[in-house]
Amino acid sequence: MAALQGIVLFAHGSRDERWRAPVEAVARRVAELGPSVKVVCAYLELIEPDLRTATARLIADGAGAIRVVPLFLGMGKHVREDLPRLLDELRALHPTVDFSLTRAVGEEPEVIELLARKALES
Repeated sequence: MAALQGIVLFAHGSRDERWRAPVEAVARRVAELGPSVKVVCAYLELIEPDLRTATARLIADGAGAIRVVPLFLGMGKHVREDLPRLLDELRALHPTVDFSLTRAVGEEPEVIELLARKALES
């Protein structure tokens, strides 16, 4: 039997609780589109859960493979340096789990196209 696939939507975080609403909306939509996948949100700072807590939850639920999707517009320091370091720590803590990292969503051509179209709608 294949291991349960987990997805972590990883975002920066904010002190303003309203900030997390769009991230959680994306998680709900992922769950609707992929009901066999377990999805959670995680944040770099300022709000919970952090990446370690979110992945521990997925692993406790049976995830044997976890894909981290950075919900950042570009490849800044957090995605280029902080996130790989955090993933290395997780790999050391959970050597039997297959962790993978996608590009920042803002670098995907479909997201660039959508943002450009949204800008033109204004």
